[in-house]
Amino acid sequence: MLLVVDIGNSNIVMGTYAGKNLMKHWRVSTDRQKTGDEYGLLINELFRYQGVSIHDVKDIIISSVVPPLVVPFVKMCERYFKIHPLVVGPGIKTGIKLNYENPRAIGADRIVNVVGAFEHYGGPLIVIDIGTATTFDVVADNGDFLGGVIAPGIVSSAESLFSATAKLPRIELVPPKNIICKNTITGMQAGIIYGYVGQIDEIVGRIRAEMGSDWHAKVIATGGLAKMISKESKTIDKIDHFLTLSGLRVLYERNRT
Repeated sequence: MLLVVDIGNSNIVMGTYAGKNLMKHWRVSTDRQKTGDEYGLLINELFRYQGVSIHDVKDIIISSVVPPLVVPFVKMCERYFKIHPLVVGPGIKTGIKLNYENPRAIGADRIVNVVGAFEHYGGPLIVIDIGTATTFDVVADNGDFLGGVIAPGIVSSAESLFSATAKLPRIELVPPKNIICKNTITGMQAGIIYGYVGQIDEIVGRIRAEMGSDWHAKVIATGGLAKMISKESKTIDKIDHFLTLSGLRVLYERNRT
C-alpha cells in the first residue's frame, strides 16, 4: 500500500492507494508547531479509526509547500512506518518539461497537479487549484508545463477583509440568491464569491486568448471550494477533488526503484 501526503498551507491531505485505487483519504489542519511524533500519533489514530494498519504501508511520497514541516514528516515516516519517503523536489522525475525561468521555484503542489491532470485528462489543460492561494497552471498538448498565474485564495481574501474592517463580521462562504443584496452579510457573500468567480473566468479567458483561438483546453479545478465555485463559473469543465493525491501516485510510479 502506498501512502501519499500533500502538505498545504491550510490543510494536510493524505490518502492510501492499492495500485491505482484510492482506498482511504484524510484531511487535517496544517500546524507548523506540531512535531513529527505528534503527527505520527495523529496519523496512527486516523488509520486505526478507518481500520487501516500502518504496517500495510510499504512506500510513502510527500509533497509540501511548507518547508518547516518536511523534516518532521520525514522523521515521522522513518520512526513510525520504518520507511524513508520520497519527497517531491528538485531531481524528481516528472516526465514533463517545466518551461519556467526557475523550475526550482515552482511549488511542489503545482507540479503534482499538472502531472496528475495530464495523466488522467490529457492535454491541453488549464489546472486551477483553489486553495490558500489560487494557482492556474497551463499544460500543453504533450503535457509540458507552460507557466501560469498565482492569485490570492478566496479564504485568505475574505480573511483580509474581516481583519482590515472593524464592523464587517466573519461570514459563511455560500453564494446568495441575488447580486443586489439587502443586508451586510449577503452583500459580503456576493462580493467575495461572485468577485472571485469573475476573477477565475477572466484569467481563464485571458489565458485562452494568449494561447490563440485554435487552442482548446479543458479546465480542471481542484481544492476544497472547487465545487461551490464551479457551480457559478462559466469556464470550469470538471472538478477533481483528489487530483493532487492521484498526481502523487503517478509521480511515485515514475520514480520507484
